Amino acid sequence: MDKSPEAFRTISEVAIELDVPKHVLRFWEGKFSQLRPLKRGGGRRYYRPEDVNLLRGIRQLLYGDGYTIKGVQRLLRENGVRYVMSCWEDTAGGSARAAVKDIPDVAADAARNVSESSRDSAMGDGLTKGQTDQLRALLSDLAECKNLLEASRG
Repeated sequence: MDKSPEAFRTISEVAIELDVPKHVLRFWEGKFSQLRPLKRGGGRRYYRPEDVNLLRGIRQLLYGDGYTIKGVQRLLRENGVRYVMSCWEDTAGGSARAAVKDIPDVAADAARNVSESSRDSAMGDGLTKGQTDQLRALLSDLAECKNLLEASRG
């Protein structure tokens, strides 16, 4: 029996779907802070549909496009989560990446602006790297919330 597309997935289900060993998924969680599956009693992981789509994008970039871990981290930092999510859809015959590019990526834009303002600040009154990283993480969370709200509307 197949689960609905909105259902949460276990690590075993995701590993089978992506044809990647479970230990690789756990490794990627440590390398990509944007991956945050829910963890229940006993440390059981449950991946949201957004997590699975991000994993698909990461897998495509690493295995299909030949990126390194650092390269994918850079893409996430510079282009945002939605861009990486869309990478696997291009290989599935869709044109989702073009459609996603039309939607402003609030988290990536804000992080870029923060970086520029910190770099341009001659008086040293810009944000520290730690503050910038925290802001990026918060903005990424807000972008995910926005995606969930938009998905629930239709």
